[in-house]
Amino acid sequence: MEEGRVQWAQSGDLDIAFRVLGDGPVDIVFLSGITSHVEVLLEEPGLRRWWERLGSIARVILIDRRGLGLSDRPSGRVALEDEVADLDAVLDAAGCDRVVVQAYAAGGPLAIEYAARRPDRTLALILYAAIVATEHDDEAPWADTPTDRAERLARLRERWGSGANIERMAPSVAGDPRMRAWMGKLERQSATPSGFLQIAANLQGVDVRAHLPNLRVPTLVLHRIGDQLIDVGHSRLSARLIPGARLVELPGTDSLPMIGDTEALLGEIEEFLTGSRTATSGLQRRLMTILFTDIVDATGHAARMGDARWRDLLSAHDNALRREVERYGGREVKTLGDGYIAAFEGPPSDALRCARTVTAGVRGLGIQIRAGLHTGECELIGGDVGGMAVHIAARVCDMAEPEEILMSGTTYGTVVGSGLECEMRGAYELRGVPGPWPIFALQR
Repeated sequence: MEEGRVQWAQSGDLDIAFRVLGDGPVDIVFLSGITSHVEVLLEEPGLRRWWERLGSIARVILIDRRGLGLSDRPSGRVALEDEVADLDAVLDAAGCDRVVVQAYAAGGPLAIEYAARRPDRTLALILYAAIVATEHDDEAPWADTPTDRAERLARLRERWGSGANIERMAPSVAGDPRMRAWMGKLERQSATPSGFLQIAANLQGVDVRAHLPNLRVPTLVLHRIGDQLIDVGHSRLSARLIPGARLVELPGTDSLPMIGDTEALLGEIEEFLTGSRTATSGLQRRLMTILFTDIVDATGHAARMGDARWRDLLSAHDNALRREVERYGGREVKTLGDGYIAAFEGPPSDALRCARTVTAGVRGLGIQIRAGLHTGECELIGGDVGGMAVHIAARVCDMAEPEEILMSGTTYGTVVGSGLECEMRGAYELRGVPGPWPIFALQR
């Protein structure tokens, strides 16, 4: 994916920030809700992969709407027609003639307003969990009442910038500290708490239902049925009122598109835009065993040794692991300070024997490590490896005692009969991973 620099388009007396990613044959402009920062968005690996995937079939334009992120803060209320002008300015600056308008959450009203006002520039609409009405009535009984809205905004403001709002946006990863930290940063970089309330005030009373029967552009409507943030009623109403719209309801409770079954969403979008979908959804997937290790009491070692000696020790640690991983047929994925990730194809027994060797080998450096392993499908992204298999290996590693090697039940089940002795430790909940997981320890 070609990663473009941040640019600004002038709309009246305001500068609107945007960024162009990818080089596909069609242009897609993405309209977010009440959080956006065109740099911070790409700091989340899952969301970055989402844009990389779309960037393989389209040229993607990310925008910070006025009042958000790197765009100017206006004074007073912002109307949708003002933002239509902003979007025109960005498309002109990006050299776009006609675009697919993709919207999420509170980006829905602007996407629909733009398609209604500028059908000459709108190739198609993709509405994912997109809001269409903000006031409760008989046709939209799932929308907020005034009391509900006031209570919801008060809760959001109180938690703004802390990352706690991830609990409703992506409940399946609510216990993941990295995701909470990223969400908190995105909120802080998007707007101040009072700025958030101003943006929310702009949405109060917004209702684009009158436009829906008059839209004449191909429209794909997507929603996860159990979405905890945006009620699926918005999408069902849109699909019913927009002529020819295609509604796809998918399982899941996460609202953020890059969490949960992203392949289902991306496959629908690709098929809508190109007429077909790639079997691998643009990503190579392979069954691998992931070995995750970290140094016991790394902070204490660093404090006692000082920066220079600690860096030297980390280098010696990495070299020791690298040699053994290569000898056992694995490959280094990355180093994470005091952590190390390696991937092994073929029998997981090689990964377990490697873990046993490196655990013993680093004792000579005066340190101890712990290790966790899991066997599962991995996404191959350049030289990196991603997917839930990596997260599960990390969670298993977190449970290990010094010099202990733990593995998931999946890895254990694959090495039965290999001659390696293992002991069951019980079934455990792994943070951010659904269901109980049986955990086994490799015996020395």
